[in-house]
Amino acid sequence: MDEGMTETRGHRLALLAAVCLVAANMRPTITAVGPVLDQIGTDTGLSAATLGLVASAPLLAWAAVSPFAHDLSRRFGMSRVVLWALLLLAVGTIVRSLPGPTLSLWLGTILIGVALAIANVLMPAVVKRDFSGSVPVVMALYTALLGGFGALASGVAVPISTVEIGGAPAGWRFALLITGGVLLPVAIVVWAVVMRSPRAGGAGPSPRRRGAIWTDRVAWLVAAYMGFQSASFYMQVTWLAAIAQDAGRTEVAAGIDVMVFQFGAIAGSIALPILLRRRGGRGVPAALPVLGMAGVVGLMLAPEALIVWIVMTGLSAGASLGMSLTLMAQRARDAETASSLSGMSQASGYVVAAIGPVLFGALHTLSSGWTLPLALLLVVLLAQLIVGIFVGRPRFVFDAPDADDDRRSDASAPPSDGGALADEPGEGR
Repeated sequence: MDEGMTETRGHRLALLAAVCLVAANMRPTITAVGPVLDQIGTDTGLSAATLGLVASAPLLAWAAVSPFAHDLSRRFGMSRVVLWALLLLAVGTIVRSLPGPTLSLWLGTILIGVALAIANVLMPAVVKRDFSGSVPVVMALYTALLGGFGALASGVAVPISTVEIGGAPAGWRFALLITGGVLLPVAIVVWAVVMRSPRAGGAGPSPRRRGAIWTDRVAWLVAAYMGFQSASFYMQVTWLAAIAQDAGRTEVAAGIDVMVFQFGAIAGSIALPILLRRRGGRGVPAALPVLGMAGVVGLMLAPEALIVWIVMTGLSAGASLGMSLTLMAQRARDAETASSLSGMSQASGYVVAAIGPVLFGALHTLSSGWTLPLALLLVVLLAQLIVGIFVGRPRFVFDAPDADDDRRSDASAPPSDGGALADEPGEGR
């Protein structure tokens, strides 16, 4: 019996390690782009608005591909499809860094977007399936690693690009290859080994008709929250370096500023489970964007204190991302539904998110300043606040709505996982 318990504990640790390695590879291919955006523009001649589209291309791919991830999971198995996504991510990272015309930049970026779309959708469902008793804690760890390695990539992208190879700077292509691909082989190998577990299969049969998730009110609330927080995050991670440089920071320092923003996001994601355990936790989704709004106002009125404001917006962004991913698991009663909800909310949410960096860049070009783009960011955060008021209520997808009595959802919910929204049940098997 002790041997069996040890084996089970060891396997769960291996599963957790695999999830952590996937998390470590989910953002570097995206977040390293912002700090070298000027280099890409200089090298390729692309305009600011087009560079915003380069940053948004993965988000557009996420919006287009996310609805299919759930069906792929049901047909081929959740863990197998995640492995395929990691392999495709490796291919996209290599293609994007190939020298030559900008075609490789666009093609590689799209492949990266497709790969991340699939993994983005399935990882909350994997956590729901394998760690159903501690969803908020594992999602907080996942989000922290996701943000941490994304932050590291932002901070080192410019220094790597300036390393001399053969008497010339390595350039942005080499920087994106290194930041995006250094840990990817390890993640692929570990995931391939762990997925041999019998538990690491598909999401299981679903009694729901195809497409039912798209008519569910709770699902649309989760999708809207996902969209607004993502639009806010990617506007900042794409353009923060340019804002910092216009405020007098050097290119290297601006890349570090983006890293600080994302380290703030790590702290926010780690703090989220603590916030959710406190009384009034259902108000957390609405409270998180308030901190971000305060930081944006600070950027507009006192840009000389930039480091203070980006820490505030980073805390808000990281906690908001963790909140979105947690909602995808907590608003579903099983892994199958979580996969469906994750696919739907990310597909529709990233349509909103993809517009953000492009519109932000276009407003900057139009106004030759940052006040108008930052005002757009404020509007997006306000929209997140409004949606957060409603999405914080303890409701589940596919449950009959009862607007007058929250207790019905509480009474019919699975056993507590010890980390759900306040007054909300957790995610039992």
